[in-house]
Amino acid sequence: MPISLRVLLPALLPQLFWRSVFQPALPLLTPVPHADIVNFIKPQLEKEGVKLEVVEFNDYVQPNLALDSKDLDANYFQTIPYLEEFVKQHNFKFKILVSVHLEPMAVYSKKFKNVADIPAGSRIAVPSDPTNEGRALKVLENAGLIKLKKDATLLATTVDIVENPKKLSFYELEPAQLPRSLDDVAAAVINANYALQAGLNPAHDSIALEAKSSPFGNVVVVRDGDEAKPEFQKLKAAITSPEVKKFIEEKYKGGVIPVF
Repeated sequence: MPISLRVLLPALLPQLFWRSVFQPALPLLTPVPHADIVNFIKPQLEKEGVKLEVVEFNDYVQPNLALDSKDLDANYFQTIPYLEEFVKQHNFKFKILVSVHLEPMAVYSKKFKNVADIPAGSRIAVPSDPTNEGRALKVLENAGLIKLKKDATLLATTVDIVENPKKLSFYELEPAQLPRSLDDVAAAVINANYALQAGLNPAHDSIALEAKSSPFGNVVVVRDGDEAKPEFQKLKAAITSPEVKKFIEEKYKGGVIPVF
């Protein structure tokens, strides 16, 4: 089955989807790095009879709803913990086609060069959505700024903080808005895709970086039963090729990490 891809880049929350010529649409991407990676593999897939098209969505909920309703054929935007929680809540039958890359979350500051320099009473910006907020708090814990309760999950919130020696306050924002908050807060914990779009590289510009062992790899997701179809096997092979690994490593210089 041929697949076409149209890339649209909305201004505020740029998330895109692949569209099939027989089904109304395929997977969600953000332009950095998702659309970059997909655009890189387009020529090879077209040679194999798979033509990709991207269609935009502007939130984190509609992509999975559209995949379940067969308006999309697949999506590529989410982490495994987010997927697992979403599937649990909605009882969807999805399969991970492949895990592609990790966008390491990191702490950034325009005012301080080390997390130890952040003064008491400072305000820290964190993502407002559940899985990203829990992920950000884990990064802050690993940086030594806070401590979470022992049974805190990946869905931890600020109420799970049991030690906050600097009496930091937390400012919750939509992930896409976090880079713009850096003028107004002591530090912000930012997803790599939005950091890269703002000209920030997690490996070089952050003051604390998420561990490479993080479970938050970005995955291509399809409906259960579609993963064995030839067109998706071609997509899987193309997006995890040695050429894509080299492309990611050279283009993002540690800001995005291939996990295949």
